[in-house]
Amino acid sequence: MPALMFGCAQMGLVSLRFGELEVSSRGLSHMHVPCRVEHSVAKRPYTSSIRTKRIYQPASRSDGVRILIDRLWPRGLKKQDVHIDQWLKTLAPSTRLRQWFGHKPDRWDEFRRRYTLELAQQVMLLGELRSLTRRRRITLLYSARDEEYNDAVALRHVLIHGRRLGPAARGTRSATPPKPPNKSHR
Repeated sequence: MPALMFGCAQMGLVSLRFGELEVSSRGLSHMHVPCRVEHSVAKRPYTSSIRTKRIYQPASRSDGVRILIDRLWPRGLKKQDVHIDQWLKTLAPSTRLRQWFGHKPDRWDEFRRRYTLELAQQVMLLGELRSLTRRRRITLLYSARDEEYNDAVALRHVLIHGRRLGPAARGTRSATPPKPPNKSHR
């Protein structure tokens, strides 16, 4: 697929694809195109390419790549009877966090905040998943009964929005300790 190239001082060349249209970067040198827009659009995964689904529901072709993100294998299922493409235990919440949360809706915002901090330790793996969502649809599989308050929903939010949380989920504590005040020595 041919690409449309734009020059940009900060990023070098930015490539946009338009089916059969091909325009050289020399022909567009007189145009001003804000490179920040193309850069941010190219990095964000498509929201429709990330789904969540209970592992107990039957697999379908529309699931794309099926990724189990629970730390423990789901009860009552045999590994040979379940279609999964990957089992990423390292992306699951820690046992301590999972047990504390207990799928209680009143703890959801704090769970998301803590889980997001845990996921910050998995930068490379999250980057690989984001990259995959730009090429294929993925389905994050979970075993919890609650379809609204579970780790797959929280992970989907992190994959789409990065480490940003909504205002209700931010909490008062910061992920990093505050810097000491700058003291001038006279």
